[in-house]
Amino acid sequence: MKASLLMLACVLAVAVGQEPDYSHGCAHGSCYPATGDLLVGREKSLKASSTCGMRKKEPYCIVSHLQDEKKCFDCDSRRPYDPVYNTINHRMENVITTFKPHRKKSWWQSENGKSDVIIQLDLEAEFHFTHLIMTFKTFRPAAMLIERSSDFGRTWQIYRYFSHDCASAFPGVSQGPLRNINDVICESRYSDIEPSTEGEVIYRVLEPSIRIEDPYSPSIQSQLKITNLRINFTKLHTLGDNLLDPRAEIKEKYYYAMYELVVRGNCFCYGHASECARIDGIRADIEGMVHGRCVCNHNTRGLNCEECDDFCNDLPWRPAEGRNTNACKKCNCNGHSSTCHFDMAMYQATGNVSGGVCDDCLHNTMGRNCEMCKPFYYQDAFKDIRDPQVCVACDCDPDGSQNGGMCDSHTEPSLGMVGGQCRCKANVEGPRCDKCKTGYFGLSAENPQGCQPCRCDPRGTVSGRSQCDPVSGDCFCKRLVTGRSCDQCLPEHWALSHDLNGCRGCECDIGGAHDNHCSMESGQCRCRSHMAGRQCTQVESRYFFMALDHFLYEAELAKMGQGCTLETREHQQGRPASWTGLGFARVPEGGTLEFLITDIPYSMEYDLLIRYESQMPRDWEEVRITIVRPGPIPTSSPCGNTIPDDDRFLVSLPAGARFMLPPRAVCLEQGVTYTLRFEFRRYQDANSVLNGAANALLLVDSLALMPRHSSMEMFTAGDVASNNRKQTFERYRCHERAKSVTRPMISDTCAKIITSMSAIINNGALPCNCDLQGSISAMCDVRGGQCPCRPSVIGQRCDQCAPGTYGFGPSGCIACGCSLEGAVTRLCDKFTGQCQCRPGAFGLRCDGCQSGHWGFPNCRLCQCNGHAEQCDQRTGACINCRDNTGGDKCDRCGNGYYGNPILGKAANGQCRPCQCPEGPNSGRHFAASCYQDNHNRQIVCNCNQGYTGARCEECAPGYYGNPSQPGGRCQPCQCNNNIDMSDMKACDRRTGECRKCLYNTEGPICGICKSSYFGDASRRNCRKCTCNFLGTDREQCMEREDCVCQRATGQCQCLPNVIGLTCDHCAPNHWNLANGKGCDACGCDPNNSVTSSCNEFTGQCQCRDGFGGKTCTDCQETYWGDPSTQCRVCDCDWRGIESSQCNRVTGHCVCQQGVSGVRCDQCARGFSGQFPNCQPCHQCFGDWDRIVQDLAVRTKTLAERAHEIQTTGLTGPYEKAFKDLEEKLKRAQEIVNARNATAAAVATLMELIEDLRAQIGETTDALNRLEGDLTVVQDGNSEASKELSALEREAKELNLTSQQLHRQLDTLKNSNFLGAYDSVRISYNKSRDAERRANESTTTKPSTVSQSADTRRRTERLISAKKDDFNRKNAANKRALGDLNTRAQGLDLKKINEKVCGAPGDVPCGESPCGGAGCRDDEGNRHCGGLNCNGAVAVADNALERSKHAEKELNKAMGEVEGLFTKVADAKTKAEEAKEKAQAALDKATATKNKVERSNNDLRDLIKQIREFLTQEGADPDSIEAVANRVLELSIPASPLQIRHLADEIKERVRSLSNVDAILQQTQGDVRRAEQLLLDAKRARHSAEGVKTTAETVKQALAGAQTAQTSAEKAIAIAKADIGDTEARLVQIESETSNNEKDLTEAMDRLGTLGQEIAALKTKRANNSMAAARAEETATMARDKANEAKQILDGQLTDKYHEVQQRVDTKAKAVQEAKKKAERLRDEAKELLKDAQDKLQRLAELEKSYEENQRRLEGKARQLDGLEDKMKAILTDINKQIQIYNTCQ
Repeated sequence: MKASLLMLACVLAVAVGQEPDYSHGCAHGSCYPATGDLLVGREKSLKASSTCGMRKKEPYCIVSHLQDEKKCFDCDSRRPYDPVYNTINHRMENVITTFKPHRKKSWWQSENGKSDVIIQLDLEAEFHFTHLIMTFKTFRPAAMLIERSSDFGRTWQIYRYFSHDCASAFPGVSQGPLRNINDVICESRYSDIEPSTEGEVIYRVLEPSIRIEDPYSPSIQSQLKITNLRINFTKLHTLGDNLLDPRAEIKEKYYYAMYELVVRGNCFCYGHASECARIDGIRADIEGMVHGRCVCNHNTRGLNCEECDDFCNDLPWRPAEGRNTNACKKCNCNGHSSTCHFDMAMYQATGNVSGGVCDDCLHNTMGRNCEMCKPFYYQDAFKDIRDPQVCVACDCDPDGSQNGGMCDSHTEPSLGMVGGQCRCKANVEGPRCDKCKTGYFGLSAENPQGCQPCRCDPRGTVSGRSQCDPVSGDCFCKRLVTGRSCDQCLPEHWALSHDLNGCRGCECDIGGAHDNHCSMESGQCRCRSHMAGRQCTQVESRYFFMALDHFLYEAELAKMGQGCTLETREHQQGRPASWTGLGFARVPEGGTLEFLITDIPYSMEYDLLIRYESQMPRDWEEVRITIVRPGPIPTSSPCGNTIPDDDRFLVSLPAGARFMLPPRAVCLEQGVTYTLRFEFRRYQDANSVLNGAANALLLVDSLALMPRHSSMEMFTAGDVASNNRKQTFERYRCHERAKSVTRPMISDTCAKIITSMSAIINNGALPCNCDLQGSISAMCDVRGGQCPCRPSVIGQRCDQCAPGTYGFGPSGCIACGCSLEGAVTRLCDKFTGQCQCRPGAFGLRCDGCQSGHWGFPNCRLCQCNGHAEQCDQRTGACINCRDNTGGDKCDRCGNGYYGNPILGKAANGQCRPCQCPEGPNSGRHFAASCYQDNHNRQIVCNCNQGYTGARCEECAPGYYGNPSQPGGRCQPCQCNNNIDMSDMKACDRRTGECRKCLYNTEGPICGICKSSYFGDASRRNCRKCTCNFLGTDREQCMEREDCVCQRATGQCQCLPNVIGLTCDHCAPNHWNLANGKGCDACGCDPNNSVTSSCNEFTGQCQCRDGFGGKTCTDCQETYWGDPSTQCRVCDCDWRGIESSQCNRVTGHCVCQQGVSGVRCDQCARGFSGQFPNCQPCHQCFGDWDRIVQDLAVRTKTLAERAHEIQTTGLTGPYEKAFKDLEEKLKRAQEIVNARNATAAAVATLMELIEDLRAQIGETTDALNRLEGDLTVVQDGNSEASKELSALEREAKELNLTSQQLHRQLDTLKNSNFLGAYDSVRISYNKSRDAERRANESTTTKPSTVSQSADTRRRTERLISAKKDDFNRKNAANKRALGDLNTRAQGLDLKKINEKVCGAPGDVPCGESPCGGAGCRDDEGNRHCGGLNCNGAVAVADNALERSKHAEKELNKAMGEVEGLFTKVADAKTKAEEAKEKAQAALDKATATKNKVERSNNDLRDLIKQIREFLTQEGADPDSIEAVANRVLELSIPASPLQIRHLADEIKERVRSLSNVDAILQQTQGDVRRAEQLLLDAKRARHSAEGVKTTAETVKQALAGAQTAQTSAEKAIAIAKADIGDTEARLVQIESETSNNEKDLTEAMDRLGTLGQEIAALKTKRANNSMAAARAEETATMARDKANEAKQILDGQLTDKYHEVQQRVDTKAKAVQEAKKKAERLRDEAKELLKDAQDKLQRLAELEKSYEENQRRLEGKARQLDGLEDKMKAILTDINKQIQIYNTCQ
């Protein structure tokens, strides 16, 4: 009972403490409102960037155990959460703490797979934020951060980062330890993937482990102050399957889900308020809400008490700190003002004593306290400052005073102020302002300043002294300034300014300027010729500074000795040239070159740069260089110290270099002409060169004179600037970069120095002189002077054509284009472009034959039968045949003519016009050609398309017109291709009207589809209309399958609400197409259905959960209720119901016999047993039932009487006490639940011991508390009889407390109306509720009083029964705890510390770098081990790191092996492609062979027939004519066109073989890549060996930890065995890799042999092409002879017999000659066949060799596959060992 009273008193004390009672703390120091959950009542201010189901229902899954039946669910957050009817809402407000039963059934959840999610709380005012707690339903985030804003979201600061891997998630963020409260670190203890649910994240703004010296400091208060809080989730925890499977289903498992979010804080009042009231617009009836408007004390005001009250601004507003209220103080205005403001500057000036500044002072006063007089007034020293007449007007002379006579406002001796004293003008001083100040002269009343200043330039005058002499007026100048007025700079200086020295140095460029003098105003230096810029560091437009190799002399232009020749090299487009000029001088051993030097611009030393290309494998051992001077060198000249030996060099030219620089420089003088002679005397290994030394050759490119910087004064003057220039020139290797022709762009540093050198050497900049024709513009490159050249133009000035081009002009140069076959070289005359032709070749490019010849390069005469003079140069076809002839040989009549032009111009040999029906060019000629029938001598016309008849005088079927009339034509019938063109009656032959339309078309032009058909008639796609009979208008259908549709689109005419091209489905939100009258509306209930659409066939709507019926207007099956309001699920026990459907109105279930209840879950009256096993009661039930009914009537009467006597006055206070007690206990329970109850896993033995000690202490305390509780219970038992009187006393105390609360409410009412109103309303509600509950506690059964009595009686029985047993156990526990305490005190931790942490255990934690038992770091974490510590912890950490490194190295090696396998697979694929192309070439060659055989057979038949004809005797003229006609009809088996086609095919096949060669060449490249991959594999092997070494290091490290970790010995032994196995496998890999290398080398050799054989095959292909050309020529001649025989037989056989006999003899001779030609053709064809067979055989051999190589490559691929599998197995084993080592730390 005492405990209950104590608890009640505490509750009342807390309630009273929350009131604004100055006696409780606000009057004597800082006071703060109570803390609470800031989320309560702010559901709308809490938002998330991602919430599942906000737009639609979304599925999600959970990662659960296999025994869980359901793993996937739906999220629909469009409607608010309801614990019964809408549990799948997961909005943000679900995380606000409640104590309802469904707390774990509601949560917030983000969208699936979304990593970046933000949760933000926006507060309406400033609040103190202490800590937050997040409880997650799923995995905690892998990475997140917490941010705050104290200015309502304008700026944000980060509190802390959280990440499972801080280094990768937040690089650059410190990982601790936390040393200061405001440090921003990243910690990982709340980001593990475990636990998978109910994991917590806790963040405290003020870390308890860090001591806070001043909790009221501004930094601490700023750290706690927030207006917005933001939590950024940046990374999800996943199981890794999302990286392998990109399907959306995988992401359904990964999302953020949070059960609870607690943000603890209070109203931020800066310690000036103990309570807060609600802000306008915020509800006041929200229980537990922390409001944001402070009820201010200490003379403060504002929403957060953030400013002082009116006229209380004498001290700065500050937060209250501890016992210091820092209250605002009233201002002191000496009675002259009623308002004031605070001025920080004034406050600091007074030593932080007073900062109030009075506003609107009266009585001519001014100042912060109205303590001074206004201008023109001064203070009367004899009057009090509060006197209204204290200020008196000034009396000053206005001529010498400021502002018309202003004086000092008061007397202040310390400041030199005298009340009433005048203030002089700026340049005037003295008591009455009657003389000038120092530095001024000319006192004058008219001068506004009083006196004139000295005439000194302030820029050049030294500051801090008198500016000019008082007598002479001379000024005092700065160090670099001169002149009487200090207005001029010293020589070599300019820019007079306010700098310390007054002027700046000119800093003229050492080369670009003549000297270091410049203009004083602009600083412009005196530049050399064509140099520009202030410092002369730039060149003028169209000028440049030279490169170091500017003085360049081409070897091809030098004087060449015996044996030297010019070698011109053609430039390649798109590639930079590696030489200069036109080419090289080709110099043999013993050759000489002489360079004439005439343009030395500056006398100094020059380096000789020789550029060349070595054609030999070894160095040129001896090259003598001689400088030939015009005469002796005067000793007074710059080169006077040169001796003759200095002009002779002996150098060697390395074979692998492109240039050489002799070590000694040459001194050359300006204006002197020199000759440099080069003698290439001896090649290093002349005896080993073929044919002696005669073939030792060297290509010399050019000679360049490079100025030596060490001989120029700008580098050797000895001053600091010269030394710096020299060091910079040498450090940046400016001299080295100019040696090679191809070099990178010069750096800016080198360019600056070389510009100065160029200006000195050339006395300024050099002109571009770009050639106006060869350059694009007159501007050249400033660095080096290269002009922008036109195409194919070279030279620095763009003044010549590149080799291989000609025609220098405004458009550049033109490529020579010399024929490779007809020209000697690719070069041509640079003016005319004429190539140097070989014998027999003609033309500008040597690419053609003479006029009247063809067949380049083997030219021969044109064969045109006298009808043309020219023929095609390539094919020999005659050009511009005359006499109406045509053909390649002008050997046939042209179109529209007939005859035989080969026989000459005789009467029977002319080409005569075809009369079809008239001749060509008559306007009525409708034939393509004609011929004369041999039998009847009639002309037969070959009519054009659309014409028919013997003379083409009629229109053909499908055409119409009248060709017999002048101008008449036959035109195609316009029937859209929908008639039979062979039918004479398909269209009218005169009008063209279509009569027989086909393909379901009709109309005069067959241009539309028939009725019931649709489509495009012009495309023959008229199709039958396929209208759905049920959905089509009946008027459009003759029968069920015959309906009319639109002829163009096929659209049928649909019934109402029917859509579709064929009217085959209903419109949206309609159904029932089958009724034949159109579709009906769905009629779905808009509130109860998901969508307005329904099933198209049944009309069933898609209802929401709980609703049913066809249109969703009823409740769903197994649901009940009113569909217009809400449908509820039938909650029936399936064991006791007759039907699963309950009453649709009441929800009562339909029970079985013997079962009752709304849910049918209990036995009915008259039945006994345990549901569902209900049995009928005994027959005595009826008797007892009557008795029970009587008792029920009596009980009801007693209850009514008890209701009448509810007049007790104790019910209100009693119930309020218990209600307050329950509320306080509920708040205590909330606080306990909000704390982080989880602890970090115990890592070391020390932690176990310390925890054991803590548990001993806690157990002891618990036993003591139990003993005390037992005593209290015993006392309560003894005082049980006094309980009723105690309750009465409590009621009286509660009444007294209520009176006190009323008095306090009155106080509140007087101080704060809104707060008082809220308090009164809340108290009224609580009072009513307390009265109701108190009444219920006394009148209802069971009541609180009766339950208390029952509890007391049960307690007494339990105490009596368990007292002795408890005493025995308590004594035993005390003895056991004493023994444990004794043993714990005797434990020696020194040795354990040394073994585990690596330092003696008796060293204090502050001195021990390795920590120990009970030691903690700056963050409060346990400290054991560290750098340079040899304990078990450090060794295990090192072993873990090395294991991780080994794993990375093995992963890298595995990746290299996989890359090797991929590259080999690519090589295999390319080789397969080469095989396929070779097979295609073989097939084509086989086809060519068959065609040649068929041609030979035809030739044999022809020869046999001719032989039989010639050997036949007694043939009459008719037989001869018949045989001749037969011969004429039989053409030569292969015409020239066919033979040409055959030759082209052979060429194409052989060309394809060249593609095979290219593919094989590519395969050879693949082999080389395979070799490179082999080298990569070796490197991977070395990497693996390095991994092995690392693993051995891991093994040694683990062995060192064996003494401390005996449990790891077995794992280390296994690791040793696995490492040995790894070594053996690596050795095996090395062996197999070596074998693979040998096999790949052999394959490469075989592929090289295969390439040589293909080259031989190319040569044979060329021979075959020539043979085919010869065969073509022979066949042409044979055809000519046959045509000649045909002309002989075309004569009149009815003439004289002897003429026929003569013609037969002539024909026989011609046939004999044709026979000989055919035989030669046959022989050549045989040779061609033989060559083709040889090629086929060679291709077969190549195919076999290729297949063998393919098998070898496949074998290597299989071996690599095996190596890959072995490497994967090794990696798996090592990963297993790493896992073992990780678990043993």
